[in-house]
Amino acid sequence: MLQTAATLIATSGLRTSLQEIADAAGILPGSLYHHFESKEALLVELLRRYHDDLDRIAAQAQDRLDDADPRAASERIAELGTAIARCAVAHRAALQMSFYESPSPNPELVELARLRPTATLDAMSQTLRAARWSGYLRADVDLSVLAERICSTMLQVGLDVMRHRAATDKSAAMLSRILLEGVANGQPTDAELDASAAFVAADHVVAMWHGDTDTGVDEKTSHVRAVARSEFGRRGYENTTVRDIASAAGLGTGTVYRLIGSKDQLLAAIMRSFGEKIAVGWTSVLQSDSSTIEKLDAISWIHTNALDRFGDEFRIQLAWMRLSPPDTPNPGWLYAKRLRQMKALLAQAVRDGEITANTPSVEMLARSVLGVSWIPENILRDIGTRASLIHVRDTSLRGVVAG
Repeated sequence: MLQTAATLIATSGLRTSLQEIADAAGILPGSLYHHFESKEALLVELLRRYHDDLDRIAAQAQDRLDDADPRAASERIAELGTAIARCAVAHRAALQMSFYESPSPNPELVELARLRPTATLDAMSQTLRAARWSGYLRADVDLSVLAERICSTMLQVGLDVMRHRAATDKSAAMLSRILLEGVANGQPTDAELDASAAFVAADHVVAMWHGDTDTGVDEKTSHVRAVARSEFGRRGYENTTVRDIASAAGLGTGTVYRLIGSKDQLLAAIMRSFGEKIAVGWTSVLQSDSSTIEKLDAISWIHTNALDRFGDEFRIQLAWMRLSPPDTPNPGWLYAKRLRQMKALLAQAVRDGEITANTPSVEMLARSVLGVSWIPENILRDIGTRASLIHVRDTSLRGVVAG
């Protein structure tokens, strides 16, 4: 029953009902209720198994370190990363709850959904520390931030496999190589990257975001959208009603309906505005007279500031994705278009010798580079935008290996 539920939720989203799970398992709903008193109880068990599996992987990694594993440091890091990625794929329903958390009346479910994989993070930190002692990693790299980045990226493989049918081990291996070695054939300095035309263009777009409002709409509609962004981000998209938005905005429910239509239409408008802002940044960067490496750097600056400036939009989008089937088009990010642009950019870079692909698939490379151009939000909140940019440069562009 749990396996059926996990598979169905992973393919249909968390709106999946107990009736649908029972039908898929070939049992009566009453039989399901005999084991789980509610859908929340079933979700709690899925999350428990997910965290137990992550803890098992962490314990195995620690044991290998205690045994003085003689393999190369890069192999040990990649092996642990791949194990985390496989776990994420095996527990995709639980992964959705962990990444796309929303309010729930069940306190145990909320606690498990928010639970950080501390044992796995510690195992990765210890593995990285051993790699530094062996001379593989640079002495100036913040190992706690790097461990967080690698673990988060490997868990994201589960979402990529779920949404794009990527190959788990190949995706994990490529992401590990990118985060450790970078993609640039060379070591561009921060001063050089800061002075590039692409970065200047990106910084100009970012400066325009601060203090801006929705364009093309009247002041009252813009006010409702701003309130809705806050309410969606605070309550979760599925738990916020138009009545809640109207109350917070100080308007009548009928007035809000006339201004924004349905809640789904409001979400689409908010996410379209968010996507358009990022699109302007991409266009400015891609049109600049810069190298591919400089453009990749500038795109990561766009993404880092978008995450910092539009946190509510990200939380709304994650809550929406949590409930939706994996193949549902994203309402704001326009992923397919960004992927096409990234593929074209990287293909040119390979031809020009700026990067070494090390893969027969430019698409897989593009998915990987696009993924690591976004830094996890918790890292951004901890170290700030500038330090996040330097971290992205040190990993995905220059690499963190010594020498």
